[in-house]
Amino acid sequence: MTSASSPEPPPGAPVEDAPVEGAPVEGAPATPAPGSRSAPTDAAAGAPGSLEARLRQRIREVPDFPRPGVLFRDITPLLRAPDDFAAAIEALTLPFAGQDLSLVAGIESRGFLFAAPAASRLGVGLVPLRKPGKLPGATVRRGYRLEYGEDALEMHRDAVAPGDRVLLVDDVIATGGSAAAAAALLSARGARVVGGSFLIELAALGGRERVRSGERRENSAAPVIHTVLRYP
Repeated sequence: MTSASSPEPPPGAPVEDAPVEGAPVEGAPATPAPGSRSAPTDAAAGAPGSLEARLRQRIREVPDFPRPGVLFRDITPLLRAPDDFAAAIEALTLPFAGQDLSLVAGIESRGFLFAAPAASRLGVGLVPLRKPGKLPGATVRRGYRLEYGEDALEMHRDAVAPGDRVLLVDDVIATGGSAAAAAALLSARGARVVGGSFLIELAALGGRERVRSGERRENSAAPVIHTVLRYP
């Protein structure tokens, strides 16, 4: 099993409208769906000295964290390398330049590290999607289940307007539970999630198609999913 994030405690309040976070799936990396973009798999991980190879060298693997059997992919070495971090932000945003975006939405907490500079680079505003109880104004909420419990995301009711074109950004997409909940939260307020951009994809866990299929039901058009580094 692999992970790029550690679990958060489940919120105390009941979680409603929760997409189910499936158990990890064994097998080969998922084939990208039509209309999606992704980096090559590990079998073609980039030539020595390429951007992809440089970024992979900045991702530290930590076995058995946060629990036995989990391989944690630590992004902190990338964050302290300014040139490579800037290149990662460019790689996250390049496919969406000139796409008439309204906003970038970032998922708490590591997603904020990438969403804020991505929004600045694209010249649009930022919407923080936060864990319950963190926002001061009137909020809307979407819950989701994890293999180790429950969690939820909230945003301000006035964070998006009907017709806004939103790019969803996070550090990792794995089983896709948080990303699918984030997309559903934005769509419920009338925004259109036109894409999702993630630094790391754990392909065997199927999160890409989970987000695309959820938005296909909501808006009849699936968002483009772009990932910079794709792992099995």
